[in-house]
Amino acid sequence: MKKITILGATGSIGRSTIDVIRRNPDLYSLYAATGNKNYSVMASIIREFSPSVVVMTDRTAYEKLKELVQTEHRRTEILFGAENLNTVAASEEYDGLMSAIVGAAGLKPTLSAITQGKTVYLANKESLVMSGHIFIDAARRFKSRIIPVDSEHSAIFQCLPEKEQQRIGRCELKEAGIRNIILTGSGGPFRDRDVSTLDAVTPAEAVSHPNWSMGKKISVDSATMMNKGLEFIEAKWLFNASPDDIRVVVHPESVIHSMVQYVDGSVLAQMGKPDMRTPIARALAYPQRINGGVGELDFFTVGSLTFREPDFVKYPCLKLAIDACATSQAMTTAVNAANEVAVYAFLDNKIKFTDIYKVCAKVASQFACVNAPDLESILEVDTQARARAFSELSVL
Repeated sequence: MKKITILGATGSIGRSTIDVIRRNPDLYSLYAATGNKNYSVMASIIREFSPSVVVMTDRTAYEKLKELVQTEHRRTEILFGAENLNTVAASEEYDGLMSAIVGAAGLKPTLSAITQGKTVYLANKESLVMSGHIFIDAARRFKSRIIPVDSEHSAIFQCLPEKEQQRIGRCELKEAGIRNIILTGSGGPFRDRDVSTLDAVTPAEAVSHPNWSMGKKISVDSATMMNKGLEFIEAKWLFNASPDDIRVVVHPESVIHSMVQYVDGSVLAQMGKPDMRTPIARALAYPQRINGGVGELDFFTVGSLTFREPDFVKYPCLKLAIDACATSQAMTTAVNAANEVAVYAFLDNKIKFTDIYKVCAKVASQFACVNAPDLESILEVDTQARARAFSELSVL
């Protein structure tokens, strides 16, 4: 039985992971879980799974959860603070870590697990967007296995030859006869909306994804296609690819989750319902497969599949991230930091939907020539980029 730690257990990916564990109690147990504000969901996780440790990063949620657990005489240890994310991730008491925290907050604890040689099921794309070379080098040094969980990267992983699956982060695509990696994206809720009307987009419209059930921040990223840009950067590091090896295709139906194109003309595609339990189950059970609770794909219901070239006028955030990927690690870190600030400002009705790109572009341009060779310098870039993003908000 594998003992699993989940960073971000109360979020969308975390709860899907919980469900896969629930369906396979003979294979997995929950060692530790972390969350931010949602103490009621964490309380239900404790009641059902009795993990050894739980960490809450929000003080109020921590106090309420601790009071609730003490009332019920639970034995789970309840800890507070971001520093304890690192402590839990570095524990020797578990086997695999689901990195499902959204944003830069997932970087340090995921690296802590890497340095302990853990198997990391990676759903936190920011870890690679911010520190790809450091992350991959650490995984190699400490013999930590990385298995992608994002639906697109899981799809690519599944379409690779077994030899390349075994060396994520150091794949040899040309040696394997691979011509291109093809990332598919739905295009979000505004793929058919006139560009001239995007100024008027509301947060409620932006978080209403047509295919996937996701958190608010990721849903906005899908609407701008910044999410696909960040996945582009992540793919570079996961599969040891150059930006020229990666293509983005808009696929509205979200049935094909990504593809690998080979030099002989073959294209392998991974297909399925838009349900994150599929890539989660694949990651947890690799190289076997288990039932994650996802039904079979009905091809007669699907009907037709369509594909479009991405419109960079409608999706300038996607182009910005791709350009950053080809420029520097500092620039990708700055794009990610500015985007987090801008998206939450948009969700708080402080800026327009189209202002997200404006903030990201202005901040990113200031870091194009910055060198960030180590973790300390990368975190400094992240801090500076967030400060500059807040400054840009004040003049919009």
